[in-house]
Amino acid sequence: MAAVVDLLTQSQLRRQMGALPVLYALLETLQVREIINRHCPTAAEVDHGTVAVVMILNRLMAPRPLCQIADWLARTVLVYQLDVPAQKFNDDRLARTLDAISQHTRDIWQDVVHRALVQANIDLSVIFYDLTAFALHGNYADSEHVNFGFAHNTPMNKRKFKAGLDVTADGNVPTEYGLWAGRTADMATVQENMERLCRLLRGHGWSVQETIIIGDRANLNDELAIAYDDHTLRYLAGLQPQKKVHRELLTARPEAHFYPYPLTDERGGKGYWGLPCQVVFEHQGRQVVHKGLIVLSGPMRSARRKTRATQLRALRQALAEVEAKIGHPYYRTVASVQKRATTQLKRSPVGTLMRAEAYTDEQGQVRLRYRIDRSALWQVMQTDGRYLLVTNDWSLSHQRMLTLYREKDGVEKRFKVSKSDLKVSPIYLHKDERIAGMLLINMLALLAYSMLERQVRQNELQMTTRRIIEKLENLDVVETLCWDGSLLYRIVPVDQEQALLLEILAHVLADLRRPRWPHLLLPSGNALPLALPPPGDWQVAA
Repeated sequence: MAAVVDLLTQSQLRRQMGALPVLYALLETLQVREIINRHCPTAAEVDHGTVAVVMILNRLMAPRPLCQIADWLARTVLVYQLDVPAQKFNDDRLARTLDAISQHTRDIWQDVVHRALVQANIDLSVIFYDLTAFALHGNYADSEHVNFGFAHNTPMNKRKFKAGLDVTADGNVPTEYGLWAGRTADMATVQENMERLCRLLRGHGWSVQETIIIGDRANLNDELAIAYDDHTLRYLAGLQPQKKVHRELLTARPEAHFYPYPLTDERGGKGYWGLPCQVVFEHQGRQVVHKGLIVLSGPMRSARRKTRATQLRALRQALAEVEAKIGHPYYRTVASVQKRATTQLKRSPVGTLMRAEAYTDEQGQVRLRYRIDRSALWQVMQTDGRYLLVTNDWSLSHQRMLTLYREKDGVEKRFKVSKSDLKVSPIYLHKDERIAGMLLINMLALLAYSMLERQVRQNELQMTTRRIIEKLENLDVVETLCWDGSLLYRIVPVDQEQALLLEILAHVLADLRRPRWPHLLLPSGNALPLALPPPGDWQVAA
């Protein structure tokens, strides 16, 4: 039989399939191509929607620079579905699509998100908001977005831009995002995000009063607290106590007063206590009072004290080294020794907790003495593990406040996916329009990633989208060219685990395609694009 096959076969070619049928079908269900083409029509041979879908799939499957996407595409089964030569997707063509969609990023995003919210019936009652920074390479002298600025997750010496992101507690699905200059302070983005979120909720037919937005300490001050009330938007956030009246709330009660009020959040976390309080905000002659909760975190307290002890030991060692050098050049006078001791205090994060004094003893020898300032140490220990939560929703229980605040890492998980799986950063584009267009591509990829992950978990399959892609990675299509010119296609055999996964994914996609509202009916036709083969046709490897 092998000899007969060799006689009939002129050549064979393997093309990667993997999870492409699943991801492609998901993007078609979200109508990504259709929505982009509606906002960015073109007479070109390859429409912008198709180009964008290819870039999104590349982000999800195997992120590449723009100049390498055509080579990746040529090795996949997408060439069959698109019926367009891979060389048409060169970097110039991709860049033109980025230029085109950059003019309509808000409209495209809102239309796709609305489609996702409807088809997946996503709960919008709890939203998390946070910002991250993405590093770039090169010079951006004329850029409005790219500049130096502070961000916890990127080096100070790297140019960057910032992106704000809203995600739902239901599946960590992105709902809104914003592009900000690298030097923008986090608090400067909050009010615009409020307005965008309110527009999204109203456009989706969701009552703004039914949503609560959760943010960290960079999302609240006096002005913002009043702004939340003005937008009739409920919020829960940590408060950085910049004002004396707010700092006093953290230290007003001794530690023993917390222990009769333990908090056990809904995730089973222990070692937390909470005391209620009222937080007063004042801005431009207006005053509001919101509900506060002073939280004492046992794990945070222990970690902070352990870190401080390590820092104090290091400072003691540094001062001991100064003392050991007394009598050496530059260490022979009281002033010179005091200067170097003071330098060590300033360099240390716990330098304010140590006192160092150079002096001359009875024999005229220069000495250095140093000790911990116990009064200062006691003062800082009063805030160890304590933080202040504030909300304008007086109906929230203390346990619920703690639970919601601890769950805000959902948006951080989406940022991690963007940077590790989708490889958004670093970025090498050098035009603001293309940066904005590429950010939209990455946000659409993140939306598809999150949607698929949410849907499979609702079907009791605890897998991330990245794990799904890895599980299906070795699925290829073998293209056989016979001597008579005919072409034969077959999918390589799948194992039992892959077969079960494909069956679940087929169910997930079919459920997402189900019409939800009459005016959102899908185009006629039952076959999924790049459809998965029926379960009975799968070849299961022994």
